[in-house]
Amino acid sequence: MGSAAVGRRAAGLGLAALVAAGGLAGCSSSNDGGGGGGGGGTASQAAGGGTYTIWDPYPQYDKDSEWVKLLTQCGTQAGVTVERTGYDTTDLTNKSLLAAQQGNAPDVLIVDNPVVSTLAEAGVLTTTEENKLDTSAIAPNLLAAGQSGGKTYGVPIGANTLALYYNSDVLKKAGVEADGIKDWASLTAALEKVKAAGKKGITFSAIGTEEGSFQFLPWFWGSGANLTKLDSPEGVSAVALWTDWLKKGYAPNSVINNTQTTSWQEFATGDFAFAENGTWQLANAEKAGFPYGIIPIPAKDGGTAPAPTGGEFVSIPVQKDTARYATSQKLVTCLTSTDNSLTTTTTLSYIAPTEQVQAKQVEQNAALKVWVEAVKAAKGRTSDNLGTKYPKISEPMWGGVQAALSGSKSPQQAMADAQSAAASATQ
Repeated sequence: MGSAAVGRRAAGLGLAALVAAGGLAGCSSSNDGGGGGGGGGTASQAAGGGTYTIWDPYPQYDKDSEWVKLLTQCGTQAGVTVERTGYDTTDLTNKSLLAAQQGNAPDVLIVDNPVVSTLAEAGVLTTTEENKLDTSAIAPNLLAAGQSGGKTYGVPIGANTLALYYNSDVLKKAGVEADGIKDWASLTAALEKVKAAGKKGITFSAIGTEEGSFQFLPWFWGSGANLTKLDSPEGVSAVALWTDWLKKGYAPNSVINNTQTTSWQEFATGDFAFAENGTWQLANAEKAGFPYGIIPIPAKDGGTAPAPTGGEFVSIPVQKDTARYATSQKLVTCLTSTDNSLTTTTTLSYIAPTEQVQAKQVEQNAALKVWVEAVKAAKGRTSDNLGTKYPKISEPMWGGVQAALSGSKSPQQAMADAQSAAASATQ
């Protein structure tokens, strides 16, 4: 959010801009433009043309966009007409479940990665093994976000994640070297210097939605904590880090209600040293009017913290007419092949899921290097065999973070209550 989702959504920037529940970036408006199902063709049609439906979570792209042109081109190569509909992320999940129940699922479905396990467990998706989709070149940590019960249910189209943007002018005034920030202690020391120099420290999104969990996870995972035990000493230390920043004035109280978009708007004022945000803000950073840089989010004791992966999977829903799968496989392969991946990920403002294409991206744009490193360290929110348990853990977690930041509970109590709620929900 992402995917998507949560992470996704920055106002009109390409896909990368996505925001909803998932975590990546968020899509703009819901587009309910028809769309029809894909179950209707016959075997003879599948062999020689016909119409194939593709649903995606990118309603901000119209028929003249590079994205839709690519879909059309893949259809032409497969010898079929592509009928594409873009939906808001949350809307797409609900429509996909309903279409599957009614037997008219689309031929190709592109969904935010945390949703894959939900659709897979509901019997909506086929596996990559069934449809002979080649995932051998995909980075294992990115592929894991689309796995459930030992099976893989699609191919990642790309990934985005989180890092720390910084304002070079603010750091210079405070006498802080960005390269010297390697762990929580050095970051907090930098924030102290920034405040002493009369500027603001760090802004992020801690809103009580999946977006808040998405932004908290690098600190939670970077502490060494695991989502199956929210109230571990490590997990509590991550909440305490954020809480202390608010108490000391290193982060504004507005983070409690900030989305990733409003958090970015605070950073764009030029008053803040740091902002936690995603790949999708790169174009906005270029327009900010001040020199900026990007560093990975540090883990507690050093190194790069695992941030959650945002981005979507291209999958093939279950069809009554199994003869359609051969053409659907051609469409998915076209969208995710190494040859087209550079085009696809550039169009969507994502980092490619294979090392080969990541290297090409950095060749074209050196600013993406830090994002490639962040994606390599990232992990799926539903990884660690959490699957559909993840949303039931995420909600108590963001609630616990909110309770601690608002001061209504101590970090220890907030996470103990969150763990209790998560344990009840996932039994």
